Amino acid sequence: MLNRETPSVLVVSQTDKAFGFITNALPSDQFGPILSAHSAGEISRMMINQPVDIVIINTPLKDDFGTELAVNLTQQYNIGVLMLIKADVYEQVTFEVEDYGVLTLSRPCTVHDMYQALKLLAATQARLKVMEQKASSLEQKMAEIRLINRAKGILMERMNMTEPEAHRHLEKAAMDMGVKKTVVASNIIQSYENDT
Repeated sequence: MLNRETPSVLVVSQTDKAFGFITNALPSDQFGPILSAHSAGEISRMMINQPVDIVIINTPLKDDFGTELAVNLTQQYNIGVLMLIKADVYEQVTFEVEDYGVLTLSRPCTVHDMYQALKLLAATQARLKVMEQKASSLEQKMAEIRLINRAKGILMERMNMTEPEAHRHLEKAAMDMGVKKTVVASNIIQSYENDT
């Protein structure tokens, strides 16, 4: 089951009118908080202080069309980016950013179009977060296995144990001490590394 947190949104637009249109498309029970910025320059400071899940860029911006900003955001952060682009340059800009995973929407658009695009982006971001958590858990398990195998290797080398004996030794010590095998493995590694 996916986490149902409401995604936070940052709207980057030169005009407050566009900000109002975009926020009207975002039901507060499904998106929030909704923050605003007026230029690409503001974004890096804002992302440090308050990271967000989705950035909507209403192009063009004062200091950048928005293409470079969109690409940089997708490369630096694990966030969803939606660009709103005038119809006359839509295909060109879409071609430039689509390989970076930036979602684009041609302007003018309806509130319904905006809502649908953001629901798609939010669902994609939620799925990516789940995959990221699974990858992180897998990395942690692999690190634990490497640690335990290293400790077993030390026991086999220094104490002339077989692999099954080293394994049993770690399990018994963990059970006797009431700790995880990784704690015992770390202690073994530290004690033998300090001896050398």
